[in-house]
Amino acid sequence: MMKVPRTILCLVLIAAILGAGAIAPVKDARERKFAATDGKAAVAWQAESRKLLFDLMKLTDLAAAEKKGIDFKAAELGRRAGVGYTWQELEINSTPTRRIKIILTIPAGAKDLPAVVCIHGHGGNRNVVYEEGLYRAFARHLAERGYVTISTDVGQHEVYEAGRTLMGERLWDVMRCVSYVETRPEVDRVRIGCAGLSLGGEMAMWLGAMDVRVKATVSAGYLTTVANLRNGHCPCWEFDGLTANFDWADIYSLTAPRFLMCQIGQKETAPGGFPVEIARGAMEEVQKCYGVFGKSERALLDVHGGGHVVDLEAMLEFLKNRL
Repeated sequence: MMKVPRTILCLVLIAAILGAGAIAPVKDARERKFAATDGKAAVAWQAESRKLLFDLMKLTDLAAAEKKGIDFKAAELGRRAGVGYTWQELEINSTPTRRIKIILTIPAGAKDLPAVVCIHGHGGNRNVVYEEGLYRAFARHLAERGYVTISTDVGQHEVYEAGRTLMGERLWDVMRCVSYVETRPEVDRVRIGCAGLSLGGEMAMWLGAMDVRVKATVSAGYLTTVANLRNGHCPCWEFDGLTANFDWADIYSLTAPRFLMCQIGQKETAPGGFPVEIARGAMEEVQKCYGVFGKSERALLDVHGGGHVVDLEAMLEFLKNRL
């Protein structure tokens, strides 16, 4: 048998492909990709998607228990004076069998004030959002400006309760922060927001998406795609059923038509970063959902000159105008 040179064989294969027509684009495999064309269909997609995600994250039973009321059994662990506010450390029930520690700041003379859930990133804890560095002490700045603030720890890489998921437990803990500030007499329940950087930006995305009590979300250093997260990032974000159904633009779209700001620094790098060009493409998808509601102006992409940091002034201005 005559041996066909590899170069000729490749040319024959290419000719065959071209003869059959243009190469078909790779099909988007997302089962639940946002595709609604009117507000009613978008609301239905959001409700169905949240229900599926609660199931996938193993939170459906807790959501049902929350409707009946899970007692916080709050215990104060310490307090001190801040600049115009009181800082407290508390312990509360997250689930009927698991307790979490939180930081709570209450402005002096507080009454009917907005509240913000402030969320740290990898390697951080509930305290770092009040400190300088990558976070620009954004929680402290909010506290000094008359916001009630609350933070808890979301950086664990272990599942605490049998039958849960890591991302489900992280999300549930920040949802319980919303539930707790709702009970505080100092807080206006219709003016609750959330903000975070990196993993905190991810958890702000999830909290804004899954908890409609949150009226304004600032997600810093996270807007991206699943494909990018598989390139040099911690894989702790993944859980069964997520990527078969959604990309991050779909999760952010669950926030519509409530207020959303995503922040990305021009000095973000890859791998392991959150490049601006990827964020722009993801925001275009998010804008489609907001556009269906006629509220495109409520979803913003803030591209700033820094790296993987909070754009403090833009965050403060956004929350001031929306809460």
